[in-house]
Amino acid sequence: MTKLNDLKSTLLQRPDLRAEYEALDEEFSIAEALIRARAGADMTQEQVAEKMQTSQSYVAKLESGRVSPSMKSLQRYAAATGARLKISFEQAVAP
Repeated sequence: MTKLNDLKSTLLQRPDLRAEYEALDEEFSIAEALIRARAGADMTQEQVAEKMQTSQSYVAKLESGRVSPSMKSLQRYAAATGARLKISFEQAVAP
């Protein structure tokens, strides 16, 4: 059986797939940060939703990248998980 990382490495050798994957990098990094904040707070999506005064399905959409979160949503998520929202810009790496 092929391991996920091996499969990912193989697929990313294709220029068309690599371009698509890299185009989604920012969305994945936001979703990953949200999930890490929730996991670090040892909370369920339902608990975060309750503190945010929203639905669990909205929290799931935020964490999956299916919706683009507003600044206010990110602030509410951070407050709900006891985290501090920090946004930064990094220099793009030249190809």
